[in-house]
Amino acid sequence: MTTKGIDVSSHQSATYSTAGLDFVFVKATEGTSYINPRMTAQAAHARAAGLVVGFYHFLRPGDMKAQAKYFVEKCASIEHDPLFADWEDDGVSNAQKDAFLAEVKRLRGATHRVGLYCGQYYWLHRDTTSNAGDALWIADYVTAGKPRIKAAWKFHQYTDSPVDTNIGAFADRAALRGWAKKG
Repeated sequence: MTTKGIDVSSHQSATYSTAGLDFVFVKATEGTSYINPRMTAQAAHARAAGLVVGFYHFLRPGDMKAQAKYFVEKCASIEHDPLFADWEDDGVSNAQKDAFLAEVKRLRGATHRVGLYCGQYYWLHRDTTSNAGDALWIADYVTAGKPRIKAAWKFHQYTDSPVDTNIGAFADRAALRGWAKKG
C-alpha cells in the first residue's frame, strides 16, 4: 500500500481538492527573494483536511547558507513538517545542493526531516554524492511507484497532469506521519 499526495505552488489555488490525499507538499520559497503568496493558505487547507504537510524551496545559484536561512525563516512549517530542496536549476551544483541540505539540517534537523526533490535525470546524471538527506523525492513520469532509479526513495512524483501527483512509500498516513515525526 502507498500514500497519495500532490505538490502545489502559487500556480494552484489555496482550495485545491484534498479528496483521496494523504499529504501535500507546498512550495515555500525560491532563492532569497521569493515567497509563495499562497503558501500559508495552501498549508492551512491541507492541515484542515488532516493531511501531512511538507514544504520545499526551489534552489537558485548563489549562497546556499543564505537560501537555507531564508527558507526556514519564511516557510510556514510547524514541527515535524518535512522540508525539501527542489534541485532543478542547472546553475546549482551538486556541492551547492549538498550544502543547502546540510544547512537546513543544521537549522531544523532536530525537528524536521530534510530531503531532496529532483528529477530522475538529475539524480542519475548530475548527482555525484547520493546525498538526499532524510528522503529522496524523485520525479519520473512513469508508472506510479516505479521510478527508473536504483536508490531508495520515499516519494515519487509520477505525473504533472492535472497537478503534480505523488505517491509515498508508506503503508498509510499514520506511517507517513510517524516517519515525519522521526518515530
